Amino acid sequence: MKIDVFSEIQNPQPWTEGHEHRRIQQTLEQAKLADELGYGCFWLVEHHAGGEFSLSSAPELMLTAISAQTKNIRLGHSAVLAPHRFNHPIRIAERAAFLDHLSNGRVELGMARSTVPEWRLFNIAANEARDQMQQAFEMVPRMWTQDRFSWKSEYFEINDVGIVPKPLQKPHPPLWQACSSLTSFEQAGRNGVGALGVTLWAPPSQVKEWIEIYRAAARSTDRPVGSFVNEQVAFFTFVHCAETDEEAMENGAATAAAWYTNRAFTFFEARETFMQTAAEEEAKMRDLAGGGLTGQFLRDRSAQGEAAPNRAQIVIGRIMGGEEVSDAEVFDALSEQDSLIVGSPETCRRKMEVYRELGVDRLMCFHQVGNLPHEKVMKSIRLVGEIIPSFDAR
Repeated sequence: MKIDVFSEIQNPQPWTEGHEHRRIQQTLEQAKLADELGYGCFWLVEHHAGGEFSLSSAPELMLTAISAQTKNIRLGHSAVLAPHRFNHPIRIAERAAFLDHLSNGRVELGMARSTVPEWRLFNIAANEARDQMQQAFEMVPRMWTQDRFSWKSEYFEINDVGIVPKPLQKPHPPLWQACSSLTSFEQAGRNGVGALGVTLWAPPSQVKEWIEIYRAAARSTDRPVGSFVNEQVAFFTFVHCAETDEEAMENGAATAAAWYTNRAFTFFEARETFMQTAAEEEAKMRDLAGGGLTGQFLRDRSAQGEAAPNRAQIVIGRIMGGEEVSDAEVFDALSEQDSLIVGSPETCRRKMEVYRELGVDRLMCFHQVGNLPHEKVMKSIRLVGEIIPSFDAR
C-alpha cells in the first residue's frame, strides 16, 4: 500500500491579513516535505466558491508549482470536475498533458461529476452530470492517443482535430474516478479506471463493500475507456500523527475532524446528495434487467435484512438533519468505527494496517484539516513519513 497526501487547501476562519497567500505557501511546503520523505502522490481537489472549506479552485496551477519544486512525488488531480460547463474535455486533456511534460511524467488524472452546489453555481443539470463525466472519460484518452480526434453527441460536436500536446507518459497517465456510492464504484470498475474514495465517515465494513463491487466490475470490463486498466483503489481519511496519542488530541485533532465533518456536510449539501444517491440506488435495486452489479448487491443485502446503524451513522444523520453535535461526540463516534487515523506513530501504523488488509492500494493521508497549526501538520507528515517503509518498501 502506498502512502499519499490528500489536500483541499483548507483555510478556516478567523482570517488575518495575507491568509490566502500564507495558506498556499504552506501547502507548497507540505508538498516539498512529502516529496523528501517518499510519499507516493500529492492529491489536490477541485472546488469552487469553497470559502474556508477549500481554496483549491485551480489545482492544475498548484500542481504545476509543486512539480517545479519536487522531484519524485506524483501529482494527483483528485479530481477534475468533468461536466463540460466546469471543464471542457479538450481543456482537460490539454492541461493534464502539458503538466505531464512539466513534471517529467508524474501526473495521475482523476475526474468527478461534482455535487449539488457546484452544479447550481455552473448551471449544470444534475441528471446530466454523470453522463457528461462518462463521455469525458471516453474522450480524453482518445485525444491523448489519436493523431486526429472526432466526437459527436448531444453535448459535443468535434470534427477531425489534433489535440496537442500528447502526454509524456505512454500511452497516457493513469486515470481515476472520484467515487462516493456503490453506483460510482461500479462505474469506475467498468471504465477500467482507479477508484478514489473517502473513508472518513465510512466504517471498514462499508469500505470493503465498495472495494468488492469495484473489483468485480473491473474484472468484468472488456472495454476500458483508456489504453490500459488502472485497477487500484485509493481512499482518503483524516490522519494526524504526533509523538503520543495524548499529544495528537492536545493538538486539536478532535476539533479538526468535527470541523471538517460539519463543513463538508454543509458545503456539499449532503442531505440532498444523500437523497439523490438513495433514489438512484433504489431504482437500480428494482431494475432486475439493468441494475447491474449494484442492483444485485442491493437486492442481496435487502434479502439479508438491513443492519442497524452504528453510532457514527446516527451522528452523521443528526448533522444532516441540521442538529449541532459537539466536537467531542463527532470525533468519538468516528473513532469508534475506526474511520480516523489519529495518535502516535504506532497507533497510526496499526490503524493504517486495517486499510491495507481491506485491499486499499493507496492511502491518501488528509493531514491539513481545519485549524490544525501548520507546524503540527508538518510534524504529522514527517512522523507518518517515517513509517512509510513498513507499507511501501520502495
